[in-house]
Amino acid sequence: MFWFLLITMVVVVAAVTLAVVGGGDSEVLPDVAPEQLVDPLPQARPVDRADVEALRLPVAVRGYRMADVDDVLVRLGAELAERDARIAELEEELAGAAAVGDGGAEDGRA
Repeated sequence: MFWFLLITMVVVVAAVTLAVVGGGDSEVLPDVAPEQLVDPLPQARPVDRADVEALRLPVAVRGYRMADVDDVLVRLGAELAERDARIAELEEELAGAAAVGDGGAEDGRA
């Protein structure tokens, strides 16, 4: 009885191993393509809040894919720098217009 159980166990383990590894020409478990960033940030227009909220970075074995994260961070950094420059430019224009407006009002009163 012992030998029968031992042989049966060896046959079952061998069958399961062949099934998992793929004992034939066809692959039982095909290789999975690495997960890629499906919906990157839009290139044709500035990024808005909805784009950032909808962004889902693909996960790799040890966290997020560094190349995708780097691309997103570079893009967001460039957009923030562009917006900061535009805000500074508009604030300078506003300060210049206010100075001209204040100077004209003072000249008219005198």
